[in-house]
Amino acid sequence: MQRFLVIVLLCSSLVFAQLQGPKIFLPADTFNFGTVKDGEVVKHTFPVVNKGDDTLKITGVYPSCGCTAFDLPKKELLPGETVLLTAIFNTAGKSGSQSKVISIGSNDKNNSMVRVFLKGSISTDTSALSHKKPKFVMPEVQFDFGSAKEGDVLTHSFLIVNEGTDDLNILDVKTSCGCTAALPSTKVLRPKESGSVSVEFNTANRSGKVVRTITVTTDDPEAPSKVLTISADIAKREN
Repeated sequence: MQRFLVIVLLCSSLVFAQLQGPKIFLPADTFNFGTVKDGEVVKHTFPVVNKGDDTLKITGVYPSCGCTAFDLPKKELLPGETVLLTAIFNTAGKSGSQSKVISIGSNDKNNSMVRVFLKGSISTDTSALSHKKPKFVMPEVQFDFGSAKEGDVLTHSFLIVNEGTDDLNILDVKTSCGCTAALPSTKVLRPKESGSVSVEFNTANRSGKVVRTITVTTDDPEAPSKVLTISADIAKREN
């Protein structure tokens, strides 16, 4: 019986050990940029998340060719932290169907190399792109901070993508109260480019379930505005 218990404990320890450490996670690994004109620069932002319980270290980022580059603000992520990897593809001299890869190496022992993909088509026929217009897309429009203490300053970034064929202009960003601030990373997004709206919510003098909204307005002729919703369950601090 004792021998059986020892074996069970050892197996449990091994399973537990496998669950520990840094864990790299990509909510999305592919961006289809549609059809663009030869010479355009395609940009897209991929969130990279550490879902483990130890520091995730990005050991290297490797574009598949010289026409592809990247921007990565930081290479070490604490548990639960996110960094935005911007993939950049210069289409000059390219034509037809394209698929570009950026490989990301890390210290995740179970998944040491992950990849993101830029896919689409490049046209040299300007008539095919004559009806140009922006397309305003926000994959996420709601975010719940969960539990917080009164006085905490909560922050979150919402991704913006221009999936159209003309520049997208961000005309206005309005919040529902003075406790919330919102700032776009840029006022103009080129076709297939991505950016963000950074939201800051000051919970001072508030308690209970609180919901706030942010309205983002652009020059997309078909869907110019989107309403973002943030929420938190705020507990009063004890004196």
